[in-house]
Amino acid sequence: METIVSKAWPEWAGTLRRRSGGWNNTTYFVGNQTKRAVLRIYDTHKDKGKIEFEHAVLQQLGSQNLPFKVPVPVSAATGETMFQIDESGKFACLFRYIDGDTPNEEASGYAQSFGEAAGILTTVLADINPGLTPVYRPYYELRTSYPLCSTEVIRELCLYPPEPFRELGMELEMLYKAYENITDSLHEFSGLPHQLVHGDLNASNLLVQSSNPSVVAALLDFEFCTFDVRVMEPAVILSGLLGHVEEKTMIRDFCRGFSRRVQLTPAEINAIPVLMLLRKIDVFLHFVTRYLEGTDESQVLHEQIKLLSADLIQLSEGTAEIGTIVREEQGRASRL
Repeated sequence: METIVSKAWPEWAGTLRRRSGGWNNTTYFVGNQTKRAVLRIYDTHKDKGKIEFEHAVLQQLGSQNLPFKVPVPVSAATGETMFQIDESGKFACLFRYIDGDTPNEEASGYAQSFGEAAGILTTVLADINPGLTPVYRPYYELRTSYPLCSTEVIRELCLYPPEPFRELGMELEMLYKAYENITDSLHEFSGLPHQLVHGDLNASNLLVQSSNPSVVAALLDFEFCTFDVRVMEPAVILSGLLGHVEEKTMIRDFCRGFSRRVQLTPAEINAIPVLMLLRKIDVFLHFVTRYLEGTDESQVLHEQIKLLSADLIQLSEGTAEIGTIVREEQGRASRL
């Protein structure tokens, strides 16, 4: 990795420290006497077009006067913002370092700031035109997005699981029922308001201020940014709050912050519970694809099956309450 940085970004060369966590990419912190940066290796694809779209969005966002930071890609010696690292075809990118901390798993005080930041981002993304065609499809185009995950493949995996997953029969059956339910509803979403969305905002993709952890300092990882239904943004975030020890407080606080910046239509509000379910099934198909392609060993999918099936239980129990909270906070904001 040191050789890659020295070759592609010579003035940024320094010591490297690998960052733990992350499912889709490998990340290193890079530092020398005068500069700090973050090196990202894209592990799950070798599609230059995906990275070009991400960077086009980031470059436009970087020119906005936002109250939080976003990643700023650094041009390599070639003039491009990416570098093909070896014969494997993987790409590496360098981003300027952003000060801040990943929220503690037990923390909840940043939720309102997170909601407001997500609302501001939604408003700004509505006016951005990267000048490129997005490679990632909207969430509701589930079948197109995961060609390896045909209905037959998912049915076989879930109802007749192979040895590595045989003990998860009940969890897989639950996921299959949810998959069937959501695929029957996909046509309902194409008529909702569309725009660019980040599409993967959660606690692992943000930083809070070190001096004040209740304030969001940065929104990160725009890899999956694409043109989708606007309300998918809060739906993804709300789905990520399920199971938190302060779940109800965080959901209300997030909705309060978001509603200050974005007023959703009644149809969008009604769609949120179903879109939260869509997010969970999308994540399931994402990791099934990684397993089928050989990117991950079986234990990664095994862990995701357990996590996602638990999320489905929590979602089924809390759907009505989540919808009520969204309506209440949207109404409160509209009266201010």
